[in-house]
Amino acid sequence: MDKVIRWGILGTGKIAKAMAEGLRDTAGAELVAVASRTLDGAASFAAAYGVPRRHASYQALADDPEVDVIYIATPHPMHHENAIMCLNAGKALLVEKSFTVNRREAEEVVALARAKKLFVMEAMWSRFMPAIVEAKRIVDSGEIGTPASVSADFGFAADVGPEHRMFNPALGGGSLLDLGIYPLSLSAFFLGPVAAAHAVGELGATGVDVQASFALKHESGAVASCSSSLRARTPCELTISGDKGFVRLNSRFHYTESLTVELADGGKRELRIPRSGNGYPHEAAEVVRCLRAGLLESPVMPLDESVALMGILDTMRAQIGVRYSADAAQ
Repeated sequence: MDKVIRWGILGTGKIAKAMAEGLRDTAGAELVAVASRTLDGAASFAAAYGVPRRHASYQALADDPEVDVIYIATPHPMHHENAIMCLNAGKALLVEKSFTVNRREAEEVVALARAKKLFVMEAMWSRFMPAIVEAKRIVDSGEIGTPASVSADFGFAADVGPEHRMFNPALGGGSLLDLGIYPLSLSAFFLGPVAAAHAVGELGATGVDVQASFALKHESGAVASCSSSLRARTPCELTISGDKGFVRLNSRFHYTESLTVELADGGKRELRIPRSGNGYPHEAAEVVRCLRAGLLESPVMPLDESVALMGILDTMRAQIGVRYSADAAQ
């Protein structure tokens, strides 16, 4: 139960660096390997984060016998190929969100993981943040009554060119996959499975959504109103409301350290709940816990839910008019 879990990171971009920092603060985790498309890229990353093993190809990392679990930190369209390769090499996985580009790819990754009896989890780090865990406890306790709605927004003005991954369709660009996944996933976290979704959006010059608004109906009957934007700096708050009051995750809700509880009877309180390090240790700790316990998926971010939410994103992209090359195979 106290086995050190040896990590490898596939990719060396911004989010890979954040995870490398997070793993430093994760009990039971050790970052032992990194892979880039070039040896120079891997060596530079390894030197910056004290990683002993560096690989000049992703396949070499997948085949590394000294690695227990691989964090896939490449752009969305590469997740499917990278995950299949790593699973075929026998590795457990933490796959950065969004899990894949579409539901078909997600189903293929999950099917292979289950066939090979290997752990896989989508890296929806927000579900493991202490403030969000506390908000879930409050909602489940009944303090705000029966949860009936969620409102959430996530937006900032992206000052990057059309070739950047946020706007480049070849890299899975657009606000939904990069930002909308947060309010979508957390709406499902608080309100349960999504039954229907309706989206509108604005397409940019590259053909991806630069902003979107979407309404969700959950199987429970609850509803959610959400938005994502690469054009506007929005408040970035998420509120869960019930018949007795509401819980608000304060800005920036996806990794907030504060929440507000306000009740219909006039009661109100503000809570500050610090996160560990840069926030990434919490999802990494869940991977360590699951691997030590012999689990094949996390009960907090189960695979069937990752697949279902990719299907909802497919539906919303179709409504807005966003298509990726990977959709042609569906």
